[in-house]
Amino acid sequence: MNSLIEDYRRELLAVHEPPCLSLYQPTHRHGPENQQDPLRFRNLLKAMNQSLQQKYPKREIQSLMEPFEALAHDHAFWAKTLDGLAVLAAAGIFRTYTLQRTVPELVVVADSFHTKPLIRIIQSADRYQVLGLNRGEVKLFEGNRDALDEIELAPGVPKTLTDALGSELTEPHQTVASYGKGAAGPVMHHGHGSRKDELEIDTERFFRAVDRAVLEHHSKPSGLPLILAALPEYHSLFRQVSHNPFLLADAVDVHPDAVSMDEFRSAVWRAVEPHYLERLSKLVEQFEEANSKALGTDCLDDVAAAAVEGRIATLLIEADRRIPGRVATATGRIHLGDPANPELDDLLDDLGELVIKMGGEVIVVPSGRMPSRTGLAAIFRY
Repeated sequence: MNSLIEDYRRELLAVHEPPCLSLYQPTHRHGPENQQDPLRFRNLLKAMNQSLQQKYPKREIQSLMEPFEALAHDHAFWAKTLDGLAVLAAAGIFRTYTLQRTVPELVVVADSFHTKPLIRIIQSADRYQVLGLNRGEVKLFEGNRDALDEIELAPGVPKTLTDALGSELTEPHQTVASYGKGAAGPVMHHGHGSRKDELEIDTERFFRAVDRAVLEHHSKPSGLPLILAALPEYHSLFRQVSHNPFLLADAVDVHPDAVSMDEFRSAVWRAVEPHYLERLSKLVEQFEEANSKALGTDCLDDVAAAAVEGRIATLLIEADRRIPGRVATATGRIHLGDPANPELDDLLDDLGELVIKMGGEVIVVPSGRMPSRTGLAAIFRY
């Protein structure tokens, strides 16, 4: 499975040789509902094929569709779906993403990828990661208010103590002392370095290796807050060796294997929620202060103009809010559309994508926490 966090800026917003194929589908975690997901996927492939036939030769279409067809018949894949699916492909690239939030059913064949449904997933303010840790192995989870799932560790992250230390596991050091008289005196062996000492040394080294790898391969790329989930005796040692600035002070005093997934998710969210609410409050304060100094705005026209100029540092977008329309990327002028037309682009998503391309940050905020009534709030760089 591909990493949406790593791919979004590097691959999905990059320029690719057309056609760029984007497929979105709501899926189900459990049966019997999930039994229909492969069938719905194959129906979407028919629509994609028909769209391609209008412009592209049969040989090129066949090459593009082959990985989609293979995915349609991958029974192992369809047995482990989540709440949504995104599949994006072009010449030399094929990416599949299982999503923790549902998405509308959609197929788009265009000159660039259709990434707007992904903005509201990867930019939501309630996302976090969880590090499940014990003396000998590590697990990583990613979640939001409603879902929590184990994710695959990056290749550079050790999964177990042996992965981290290998042949460098600490060996006991033994010395021999002789007691008695003469050569015939009894010899007693006295060992220095107990088994407990060896375990503590290796555990500390393991925790250091895990901390470095998780920071480099997961925390830095995602920018997500990290919660530690482990037995209480491991918390102090891990925090002593950790240099991860994304690690939250609050934690969960249980290993994920010790409780049900529902209990674990509830415990994690109790630890994350105060930080989530604090972050939202700070964002609102930052916007209100910037707005009072003419360094922020919630006016659609002004936000669009600033987005095109690359002046937006942070853009707050209201969750579940849709404004039909589009923005002219050359001029920043906005054109509102008919709310009754479901096929029109969403202006808020257009602006969010533009801000991300310009190096700004986009954060999706619940409606009850938005500091404006227009659906967005921008903080300028200057």
